[in-house]
Amino acid sequence: MAQPSFEDLYREHYPRVLGFCRRMLGSAGDAEDAAQEAFVRGYRTLRRYRPEQPFGPWIGAIASNHCIDLLRRRQRLTAVFDAGEDAAEELPDPTENGAAPLIAASDADAVAAAVDGLPEKYRLPILLAYYADASYDDIAATLGTTRNHVGVLLLRGRERLRRELAELAT
Repeated sequence: MAQPSFEDLYREHYPRVLGFCRRMLGSAGDAEDAAQEAFVRGYRTLRRYRPEQPFGPWIGAIASNHCIDLLRRRQRLTAVFDAGEDAAEELPDPTENGAAPLIAASDADAVAAAVDGLPEKYRLPILLAYYADASYDDIAATLGTTRNHVGVLLLRGRERLRRELAELAT
């Protein structure tokens, strides 16, 4: 079976990458630029892509890294993810996707709006964990914080989402 062309892969995966960039960056214009740049970088490094692996997570990682780079350039990320007051003891990775029941029980648009409304320090880890399927260690490395702090941020972010969605349901 022939491999799909990069153009076919672009058409198939661009909407999801654009949506992810929009949630990461909070701006439609910035998201379009970031999604385009992710695909340009993907095209330039296509020789590193292994066709036996799914293309979506590969291009998604490129987009995620680029968005984080953009946020760092805004010089907000370092201060937002300072572990100081939120540090806690070791928190294990959950064995099941904590967002799955939340999403199943709620309207996808309401969940997306609630995620978009989260403060950046909670929104970014949630996007990386549940939209990009990143591990705690990957999120910690991406955000320049500790694995423990990622657990705290995800816990607090999910709690805020639950409260927001509960208010919308009533």
